[in-house]
Amino acid sequence: MALLLRIAIILLIIYIFYRGVRYLIDPKRKLDEAYENGQYYFYDDVKNIRKNFFISYKGALFEGEKYLGTTDNAFEVVSIFVFVHDAMKLQGFTKEDFMYLENEILMNYPNASINWKNPIEKLMKD
Repeated sequence: MALLLRIAIILLIIYIFYRGVRYLIDPKRKLDEAYENGQYYFYDDVKNIRKNFFISYKGALFEGEKYLGTTDNAFEVVSIFVFVHDAMKLQGFTKEDFMYLENEILMNYPNASINWKNPIEKLMKD
């Protein structure tokens, strides 16, 4: 009986340790933390085209919709629409900030054309 109790306690400790490590390395948690602290973080599942990516930058949260298309040699992401979740958080952003975000996106999706949704679209066209 005591042996079963010891095994159960050891298994419980292993499970708690496993869940703790999974929590610490969870990219969604890192995105939330970066958003709260106003830091940069790029959260994306590159292998899954159906999942949108998220970028936390200077206290604003951006979401990008990926669209698959053809290039000369393969099927790849060819179009990305990026929008901000809360337009009020854009106060103080400059065109250079959005150019930086475009460069970060293009590092992961070099064949994509990036389209911004309003109100960012107006700033980028000028």
